[in-house]
Amino acid sequence: MVESKGKRGSFVYFFAQNHAHGSRAMRNLLGGKGANLAEMARLGIRVPPGFTITTQVCSYYAKHRSYPESFSSEITQNLERLERVTGKKFGDPDNPLLVSVRSGARISMPGMMDTVLNLGLNDTAVQGLVRQTEDERFAYDAYRRLLQMFGNVVLGIEGKKFEELIQKEKAAKGVKGDIELTAEDFKDLVEGFKELIVKEKGAGFPQDPLQQLDMAKDAVFASWNNKRAINYRRIHKIPEHWGTAVNVQSMVFGNMGEDSGTGVGFTRNPATGEKGIYGEYLLNAQGEDVVAGIRTPRPLSQLKDDMPGIYEELVSVTQRLETHYRDVQDFEFTIENGVLYLLQTRTGKRTVQAAIKIATDMVEEKLITKEEALRRVEPDQLDQLLHRWIDPGAKVEVITQGLPASPGAATGAIVFTADRAVELTKDGRKVILVRSETSPEDIHGMAAAEAILTSRGGVTSHAAVVARGMGKCCVVGCEAIKVDEKKGKFEVNGFVFREGDFITLDGSTGKVIKGIVPTVEPVLSDEFRKLMKWADEVRVLGVRANADTPKDARIARELGAEGIGLCRTEHMFFGEDRLPYVQKMILAEDHQEREKALKILGPIQKEDFKNIFKEMEGLPVIIRLLDPPLHEFLPNYEDLLLEVDKLKLEGADEEVIQEKEKLLHRVENLREVNPMLGHRGCRLGITFPEVYKMQTRAAFEAVAELVSQKRKIYPEIMIPLVVHEKELSILRKEIIEVINEVMKEKGVDFEYKIGTMIELPRAALCADRIAREADFFSFGTNDLTQTTFGFSRDDAEGKFLPIYIKNKILNDNPFQVMDQEGVGELVRIGTRKGRETKENLEIGICGEHGGETSSVKFCHRVGMDYVSCSPYRVPIARLAAAQAVLEEEEAEP
Repeated sequence: MVESKGKRGSFVYFFAQNHAHGSRAMRNLLGGKGANLAEMARLGIRVPPGFTITTQVCSYYAKHRSYPESFSSEITQNLERLERVTGKKFGDPDNPLLVSVRSGARISMPGMMDTVLNLGLNDTAVQGLVRQTEDERFAYDAYRRLLQMFGNVVLGIEGKKFEELIQKEKAAKGVKGDIELTAEDFKDLVEGFKELIVKEKGAGFPQDPLQQLDMAKDAVFASWNNKRAINYRRIHKIPEHWGTAVNVQSMVFGNMGEDSGTGVGFTRNPATGEKGIYGEYLLNAQGEDVVAGIRTPRPLSQLKDDMPGIYEELVSVTQRLETHYRDVQDFEFTIENGVLYLLQTRTGKRTVQAAIKIATDMVEEKLITKEEALRRVEPDQLDQLLHRWIDPGAKVEVITQGLPASPGAATGAIVFTADRAVELTKDGRKVILVRSETSPEDIHGMAAAEAILTSRGGVTSHAAVVARGMGKCCVVGCEAIKVDEKKGKFEVNGFVFREGDFITLDGSTGKVIKGIVPTVEPVLSDEFRKLMKWADEVRVLGVRANADTPKDARIARELGAEGIGLCRTEHMFFGEDRLPYVQKMILAEDHQEREKALKILGPIQKEDFKNIFKEMEGLPVIIRLLDPPLHEFLPNYEDLLLEVDKLKLEGADEEVIQEKEKLLHRVENLREVNPMLGHRGCRLGITFPEVYKMQTRAAFEAVAELVSQKRKIYPEIMIPLVVHEKELSILRKEIIEVINEVMKEKGVDFEYKIGTMIELPRAALCADRIAREADFFSFGTNDLTQTTFGFSRDDAEGKFLPIYIKNKILNDNPFQVMDQEGVGELVRIGTRKGRETKENLEIGICGEHGGETSSVKFCHRVGMDYVSCSPYRVPIARLAAAQAVLEEEEAEP
């Protein structure tokens, strides 16, 4: 390994085989691509020489629309150095140096920014390239590619206008593929492209190579702020101020004959994690031909037959890179006249299934430690594991099959444009985006869609790479499908599908299925269980689940929940067999009438609790007593009003009308201007004590029956919306009275806890006093967020929150990611004050934040005992809690 240090404060860093100014440690400055090119050069791996312009220059350019003072001279010096290393000269008519200009952010953003190839060609240099290569067709193909990319990327001419000229040329010559065009055909295209540029821009293509380089560099820097890059950064939470580096690299060509080629690959399968080189290549092609999906590439395993020596070298070099980086590598290569060049290496994006297998396998291979394996998997990615799969017993009508690019299954209505995908999903519809091939401009539609289907491209095409990164089901290269995006339809094997028709994709097999198909829960792998076991060994934060039914409880336990942190009893009231009695209880005009309805509801609730306790035997179960306003269980006031008016107009029976009017009057009396802050939670328990007494009796009769059967049951009763310790004191006393009655009646003793939700700012600020009456606190951060911000969640998310996030007033939706500065400060205060009163007070969280990675880590830092989240987010919380411990250890001096 050879290293050469660059000057302090340099804006440009040179690299060539066995010589580099940079290294992989400098990715913030050189971007991921530049840092890794420098690292490969230092390792002695054959890379086309070049130089990297730092991210600092991008930031300067974005701010000033000009460059630092010394920048121009550094470019000149490094360009001269490149000429010496290659033995070619930029713009030379006899021996021209051609370069590519590519972006390279510190984190990979595939296809989001711009690239220009073959810079340095002009009307005279192309003749030099002909003499140099003795291949006129190749030289003019290279020139037309430059004109096409430069015209689109730098000059802003629509790409389809160039494509139309190509299609016209092919039609005139009676050929179908670009590879069938001759040198004369490419000469015609060169002239056609130059005429198009003049027509569109009023000026010709710049013949000065230095001017080409300047303009291309500016365009690549500017592409950091193009729409697709901004969308990608927003989706993946990449900071705007990072900027991109620009890599200027000497060209190597894979389209110089059958001893040349180009390809992309991974050191392990990015979809499954299986060890072994995986990818695609094309002979006699340039790199963009592989990823653009214009030609269907061959699997890398076939290179062993086409070029056995090159294949062995590629396996050796890429395995060396994986060992050096201690992670899966995503690489690009070109073979020029039988010589292999590595163009890029980076950490490979992978599905979560692959991430888990790779991480656990690498521990077994002693490449990484268990702790590193835990860091390698993004907790939020685990959600993808729980996507549903095609039911093996379902009858399906497979209409065609493509390449499986990203696993899982999805059903949706067909759409043909990204904008349409976004539009329909805003209305709550599930869609599948169908395209001939996706491009970076489709990023917003891909994010909105359930899945992506393309008729062209391979498993490393844009659609495949982006879908895997998003965890979307994806099928690519489905060549039997003839997509007509303008007419909004596709045809395949005699079928015609139009927008709105339903299809189902199986991303694991590549099957495209007609209609809606039933799916089933996934089976979690042994590697997943191993990783979760390692996480459990590290974490100190407990993980419970929010579960209201036995089925939810069973799933939660299977996914590793250590109890139920929130069982919402109101959800039990909405069943068809019980809602009428709930309504009778609400509409009762006196205590006796209300008790009558509650006596019917009590046994029903007891069975609900009993079944949940059974599922969670040996683990704690927190039952939250009734929380929402009573009017939520009654018919809508406006609907009732219309119904009464209609009955009167139709001359209905007077007794029926009176009954409806009585209901209308009661609903009207229960209506509130702001029900979220109204007659709900513990306020109901105090004004209608018989409701909470019924629920308590039902819960503890269930406990008593199970305890008498020698089952280990650990019940906890949670009182919602407490703001004052006297509320809790009154209700606690009444609940204990009921529990004691049950114990006496059933002749059994059992332990229990009574606690409260801290979900209002006053409760957090007065937590020391509230703790006198509580055995535990559970922070209800959904309501705490609403009342801290003064936001109504439904109104905020539908009206102004997206604008707040877009304008960077808020970085995230505070209902999804905890606001650690405001809401989090109240949580800190509530936790500290509660434990000042009771040192061992049990404290947890049961809002949606309990399953969000950064919020879980915050809960660990605050010192909570547990988080509680939806059953399917339990694995996320387990892994995030483990990572919180590892991050804490890293931060220690």
